[in-house]
Amino acid sequence: MRFAARLFLFIGIVFILPTLATAAWWSLQDRPSTWREATWGSSGLLQPASADDKAAVYIMAARTGGMKGAFSLHCWIVVKRPGATEYERYDKVGWGSPIRKNAYPADAYWYSNAPEIVHQLHGASAEAVLAGIDTAIADYPYSKAGDYHIWPGPNSNSFVAHVIRSVPQMGARMPSNAVGRDYAPGAASFGWDRQRHDFKATLGGLLGIAAGAESGIELQFLGLVAGMDFARPALLIPAYGRLDLWRTETRIASGTHSVLIE
Repeated sequence: MRFAARLFLFIGIVFILPTLATAAWWSLQDRPSTWREATWGSSGLLQPASADDKAAVYIMAARTGGMKGAFSLHCWIVVKRPGATEYERYDKVGWGSPIRKNAYPADAYWYSNAPEIVHQLHGASAEAVLAGIDTAIADYPYSKAGDYHIWPGPNSNSFVAHVIRSVPQMGARMPSNAVGRDYAPGAASFGWDRQRHDFKATLGGLLGIAAGAESGIELQFLGLVAGMDFARPALLIPAYGRLDLWRTETRIASGTHSVLIE
């Protein structure tokens, strides 16, 4: 009984209280009441694709709609081929054909929420991973109508996480508050990732742990993530996202970070 009480106290302090605080903050934000009233146009975050002949790859994210936005981001992938004058955007959504190409502008608002760049590659480093990204998108196992499940997955974030795992040369990481990123089929999944130097274990994406050079230490509970990033010192706060410790700029609203590799 004492162990159970301590466990419940731990879950309450580490997961439930930060989640409730984030939900309270989100409830005070000005949001559209329906998707029809939301803004879906370009945010102007990305320069026009025609402004640069080099290849580019972006992992992007924005808070999702309604009260779901208190708990999770929606992530998507944007690529630009060498010499191309248009971006290509790939999302997984919960209606119609799940994998959408160019359904929205590359840097569009999502339910009126401004996007941020989670990770980016430019030039030769981007060009080197384009074929792998194309293959990963084509091979995604949950690409048919009816394959979308908002929680615990596979959802929009499960799709982007699949591409990132399939192309480790990207050097990308999913935001800690992208619910569905840790989805894994079956009752349990665990193993050591030699390329990323991480150990990961999960029970259907509901309970899990990750530890290693890339992940630092992460505890996963019902899709929420708490932990510590040691490589780029930051706290990972459930629902709230990433809070950098030793940087002047923190991106509290979405918990994302940017990395540029030339």
